[in-house]
Amino acid sequence: ELLVIDDLLSALVGIEGRYISIKRVRGKEGYVVFQIDSSMDLALQVSCDHAEKGRIYLGLANLLLLQELTRRIFPLCEDFVLASQFVESRSHFKTGLVNHALAAALRAFLLDYQAMVAQLEHQFRLGRLSVQGLWFFCQRMMSSLNALAVLIEKAMSNNTSGSATLNLLHSQAKAMAGDSAVRSLLEKMTDCASAAYLRMLERWVYEGVIDDPYGEFFIAENKSLQKESLTQDYDAKYWQQRYSLKDGIPSFLNNVAATILTTGKYLNVMRECGHNVQVSLSENSKLTSFGSNHQYLECIKSAYDFASGELLTLMKDKYDLIGKLRSLKRYLLLDQ
Repeated sequence: ELLVIDDLLSALVGIEGRYISIKRVRGKEGYVVFQIDSSMDLALQVSCDHAEKGRIYLGLANLLLLQELTRRIFPLCEDFVLASQFVESRSHFKTGLVNHALAAALRAFLLDYQAMVAQLEHQFRLGRLSVQGLWFFCQRMMSSLNALAVLIEKAMSNNTSGSATLNLLHSQAKAMAGDSAVRSLLEKMTDCASAAYLRMLERWVYEGVIDDPYGEFFIAENKSLQKESLTQDYDAKYWQQRYSLKDGIPSFLNNVAATILTTGKYLNVMRECGHNVQVSLSENSKLTSFGSNHQYLECIKSAYDFASGELLTLMKDKYDLIGKLRSLKRYLLLDQ
């Protein structure tokens, strides 16, 4: 039993042992299967032979129980390996800022997991850990890591990034409504992954600037369209197509996507006209999370109100909007 516990402690951090082997799943990166080595079956057979001779070193029932408990712990080992592979693969620059942030949050979770394994190993060295005890202490982590593994499998199979990753996180968190601990964990992962996206959103609604190095934001910029085209054609495509909505809008921003687009456009127009807009950011106006309190929606509405008000003031004061409207009235309505 002591050898099996030692092997299990290694397996919990993705390392093979004397009786436990790892088989990689062909065609699926990061997927592995833990197996009990045939040498344990041989030990079982030897035990049976000794039992027939009256020399019982370990009861057959105990060996079967040992194998069963070992197999029950294998899913936790496999989930850890999968999560570790995901963290490594999604830490590359090309995977995008949202995946970088999610990988960082998962890495922090795995550090807590490894600390738990280290504590179990310490108990084992003191002679205070049995296989049953190991199984008991792993229970708390099993549901959490399994939920993350399900999330990771979907993210890897669909190769998600940006908005798609955030949508997946939100849907998985909602699906775990019956398990408050797991739901809280997934919501924490969502908040961490959203941080990078929130910074993009903040720059757009508060500055009218797209800061999107990996193409994750749901607003696209067509740099081929230049404002100079307006001097030749007042009805040019610049205003409508310079900035536009892309597919894959985050589900929690669907209802305000048009407002967000318009807000940034207003700020962009003022900057193009040489009018520097300073948005005073308070603690309440910062986009901190896409949480259930919907504080971010209030921030977006406030940003829209500010941008539209500033643009209207600019048009009235600097470009004499009222005077131009009066001229149109005189011309079209014959000064009625």
